[in-house]
Amino acid sequence: MSLLRRSLLAALILPALAHAATNVDAPAPAFTASTADGKTVSLADFKGKIVVLEWTNHDCPFVRKHYGSSNMQSQQKAATAQGVVWLQVISSAPGQQGFVDGATARKLNADRGAAPTATLLDPKGDLGRLYGAQTTPHLYVIKADGTLAYKGGIDSIASADKADIAKAEPYVTEALAAVAAGRQVEKASTRPYGCSIKYAS
Repeated sequence: MSLLRRSLLAALILPALAHAATNVDAPAPAFTASTADGKTVSLADFKGKIVVLEWTNHDCPFVRKHYGSSNMQSQQKAATAQGVVWLQVISSAPGQQGFVDGATARKLNADRGAAPTATLLDPKGDLGRLYGAQTTPHLYVIKADGTLAYKGGIDSIASADKADIAKAEPYVTEALAAVAAGRQVEKASTRPYGCSIKYAS
């Protein structure tokens, strides 16, 4: 079975496997993690700021859709320009698809023109499991008061086709706009789609 076919199958199956590790309008789980440049960050470091968590795997066709079209980079840059903290998270285990060391993660972002605030390395999968992250991409928006405002897909069309981006409802962009304006996110929990996260067994 091809990688794309396996990924498409995972996109259909994974929503049924979701678990409620994180609940919208509840406090986002606290965490501490190592970054690709060797630092340590905690969610508490960003108290008072909106935070986005983006689970990623550079080898996943769905991730390549959003980076190859510059859609993810555009969203990162637009958000961080408004003071949002954007954290990439890599939860692939050693030996699994998408696993990288810090230097490789930094090079990937430089080559793609990506602009996250930081990249968090989660090879044991602790952070991913804490949030119930299922797919790459899978995104979460945390309000400045530390409560979870959004969890789910980057947009509304679950495909690996770049042509679908312009037609899709941009869930994360809409969530960030609502949070910045002090409004409730209309679609606060949506189905994530993408490749299954390659957690350590």
